[in-house]
Amino acid sequence: MSAIKMKRVLTTPALIAFGLAYMVPLGIFTTYGEVTVASNGHLPIAYIITLAMIFFTALSYCRMANKLPIAGSAYSYVQRTFGGKVGFLVGWAQILDYLFLPILNYLVLGIYLNEAFPSIPAHVFVLASLLSVSFLNYLGIKLINSVNFTLIIVQMIFIGLFIFLTLTNINLTPEAMIKPLQVNAGDFSGLMSGAAILCLAFLGFDAIATLAEESNDAQKSLPRAIIWTVLIAGCIFLIVSYCAHLAYPEWTDFIDNKDTASLDVVRRVGDMSQLGGNFMYNFFQAAYLTGVFASAMTAQTSVSRIFYAMGREGVLPKQIFYRIHPRFRTPYLSIIFVACFSLLSLVLELSLVVSMISFGALVAFTFVNLCVIKSYLSDIKTKTAAVLFKYGLLPSIGVLLSLWLWTSLDATAMIVGLVWLAIGFIYLIYLTRGFTKLLPSIDPNELNSIIKD
Repeated sequence: MSAIKMKRVLTTPALIAFGLAYMVPLGIFTTYGEVTVASNGHLPIAYIITLAMIFFTALSYCRMANKLPIAGSAYSYVQRTFGGKVGFLVGWAQILDYLFLPILNYLVLGIYLNEAFPSIPAHVFVLASLLSVSFLNYLGIKLINSVNFTLIIVQMIFIGLFIFLTLTNINLTPEAMIKPLQVNAGDFSGLMSGAAILCLAFLGFDAIATLAEESNDAQKSLPRAIIWTVLIAGCIFLIVSYCAHLAYPEWTDFIDNKDTASLDVVRRVGDMSQLGGNFMYNFFQAAYLTGVFASAMTAQTSVSRIFYAMGREGVLPKQIFYRIHPRFRTPYLSIIFVACFSLLSLVLELSLVVSMISFGALVAFTFVNLCVIKSYLSDIKTKTAAVLFKYGLLPSIGVLLSLWLWTSLDATAMIVGLVWLAIGFIYLIYLTRGFTKLLPSIDPNELNSIIKD
């Protein structure tokens, strides 16, 4: 058993920076064209719907992070609430989300940088990004935190400049300002389908919970960071999308070029000012890539902590995953394992990786909401209306919304996700010797020591 523990150095602002880095504030431009067309030019409204939807699940993560402030996030919550077997399968599904996000980021970095520097092969950029991200993770969470703050500042400078140039260089008539917010009855289905796509932009608030054992006063700082991250990201997405529609109201231009819509908007904002479209385009590319790099760092951090938690339980080999570096206090073998797995970014296609990520996230979201219902309502003997509302109705809405989002998954995502779960189920049979043995588990005294530490 590892006697070395991770350092509790993360404050609430550091956790918020971690969540925002994971989510990539400039990620709004990734799906800008697709959702703008789907919502008939009402992207800000789609973001409002998405924020309301995701808020219910964020509340459930806050409840469980307060009750069980340990590394592992959804895996640990479900394992303690529904038992080892269900917890293992949810954790296995959760890995699909966290393990493939670094690969997605490496692929994006390779594609964009190769386009900027075509003489250098994309795989060179992929390898360079992978090695640098792994090295920073190996050295410790405090260094990651410092880098996160720097990379987020770069994105926020671009966002601030984008908003300022938009509001100071367009004719803000009442008609123009209200147009992105005017919704007709026929827009509802498009808004809901767009909201389903945008939910994936909020993935990252849940990753904060994986840092429970590196947080100061985790029972308070984790819930605060989760809620603030969702609210800050939601406000950024809402304001930027609103300004983008003000700058480029002719959304029908994007019907045939959804993928480049964000670049068209950025160039127009630059052209309206004295800075020029090329300057804004280049600034956007630089800020976006720093955001993707930050997301790769935080994604590797999160999945290595999940592996650490599963290694501590004994459902993954302890000699590999339940190891902390004596100097840097990081789960270094887990980090190295994730780096080796991420070498798949050299051979996988971007579209396939994207389809893999959403499945695991929705499994985790559904079960964390169920954890709140079971764990809190079973502990509280007097079921008042306030208790039923807080721990019954709100997480139930979260469950229903998470299940509804499953309808937005494409066939590839469902097939890959179910195959991944089948592999996990076979491994579960092996661990339990055909369900004749209990799954290994952390000692209760050690668990209490972690929570009270």
